[in-house]
Amino acid sequence: MRLRHNPLVRGLLAAAALALLTACAAPSAVAQPQPLRTLRIGYQKGGTLPILKAQQRLEKRFADQQIAVTWLEFPAGPPLLEALNAGSIDIGATGESPAIFAQAAGTPLVYVAAQQSDVAGQALLVAKDSPITSVADLKGKKVVLGKGTSAHYFLIQALKDAGLSYGDVEPVFLNPPDARPAFESGSVDAWAIWDPYLTLALKSGQARVLRDGAGLPQRHTYYLAARSFAQSHGDVLGGVLDEVQQVEQWSKANPDQAAAALAPVVKIDESILREIAHRTPYGLEPISEQIVADQQDVADTYEQLGLIPKKIVVADAVWQWRTQEGAK
Repeated sequence: MRLRHNPLVRGLLAAAALALLTACAAPSAVAQPQPLRTLRIGYQKGGTLPILKAQQRLEKRFADQQIAVTWLEFPAGPPLLEALNAGSIDIGATGESPAIFAQAAGTPLVYVAAQQSDVAGQALLVAKDSPITSVADLKGKKVVLGKGTSAHYFLIQALKDAGLSYGDVEPVFLNPPDARPAFESGSVDAWAIWDPYLTLALKSGQARVLRDGAGLPQRHTYYLAARSFAQSHGDVLGGVLDEVQQVEQWSKANPDQAAAALAPVVKIDESILREIAHRTPYGLEPISEQIVADQQDVADTYEQLGLIPKKIVVADAVWQWRTQEGAK
């Protein structure tokens, strides 16, 4: 009997050959990401992303690739990054604090670009007839703010500058839509808040600025993406940032038109947005070593105060954007 005529042997050889071919083919199949069908953007009631939405720049840019674009609005950075962690969005923008709280909680995010924040766009407010005249007067008082928002770190720094510690005030954690009624009813003594909610509160005539961000450490807004999205679709992510940068440059040259484009998207009076637009420091920049160091300082402050559960390393969550000009 010859082995080549043995049906059992032939079957075993065929099975072995198929297994070998499958094993060889599997790595290349796994390495190929699925084509992106929908790009999901999270935005807040300010900044450049809503203008990008109004102008439909991403829809136009990715039309040939048949990539649809969906937009979700959030009242603050923490819920936006909760959505990113849940896989509901791919990209969004927040202040410095939400990214740190999310990273400490294990959210698989990466920092992809930064933008300087307006020092006058964040402030501690008190009622217009409040007896409080300085930040030092807040000792023992209730301050409403969003937990893990940019206002959180702003409050910490403002208290430190006035010779107080974070433990000297009683924080009341509410997001802006609920914080304003609490503030205006007098159930809290002060409100740490950012634009556009800040300017809206001032225009109501019921509040005054106790202290803004002038003289405090420089703050940034960060563009953040899901790590898996950045790894699998870096070309799309880079395209999004390039479009954001173009809108930033256009908005800097045309602040009134930028406010007009933003108003119907975020449903805020155009005059309010125009005032904000004229003082906004426009322009994206890649994540530099200095930016990482600044953000690490913020993270270390939260860890030392026991506000995040562990020390984090910001540098572990950086994706390098190469701009259209080829800059790193």
